[in-house]
Amino acid sequence: HLSFFSGFGPFRQYLVNSSWEAVKELSKRGLGENINLQIMQLPVVYQKAKEQVCKIWTTLQPLLTVHVGLASSATAPIILEQCGKNKGYRERDACGFHPEGACCVLDGPEKIESTINMKTLWKNISVEGIDIILSRDAGRYICDYTYYTSLYYGNGRAAFIHVPPLSDLVTAEFLGKALQTIILAMLEQCGEQRE
Repeated sequence: HLSFFSGFGPFRQYLVNSSWEAVKELSKRGLGENINLQIMQLPVVYQKAKEQVCKIWTTLQPLLTVHVGLASSATAPIILEQCGKNKGYRERDACGFHPEGACCVLDGPEKIESTINMKTLWKNISVEGIDIILSRDAGRYICDYTYYTSLYYGNGRAAFIHVPPLSDLVTAEFLGKALQTIILAMLEQCGEQRE
């Protein structure tokens, strides 16, 4: 089974984006023998991120695509995002642009839910040393935009996880291990859905 993971490149004051560092660490750790894990760094640019996500779904058709983004609050827990929203993208990206009509897909539904039940995941999982919370709003910036686009092209087979910035306590190794725990539970849920 192919699973695809993305993190984001630098933006604003974050010259090292914890989401990409966590995804690289996850790649080193792996997800077991049956999972072909591929990773990609997405730019903090609406149009380029959308093009890459479309390419992932049209050419690779993974079982699951998991996007990881940076939650900019220093005290942020790990956040499991349940759905992506189509409208309200007025904030400019790293190149100074925002999407046409301030939306992801012009005639797309208002929101798309992930086929992964994040609430079930959240109730049944714990990672020592950090809180995990559930969210229904990924923030109307590149993260939410990418998530919605991936849910749209992947028929809901996408997930989004926000991670905190790197610190003395929250290292890339720590985040990679946390992602491994969370994603193995997601893949188990995918397997149950297919049976």
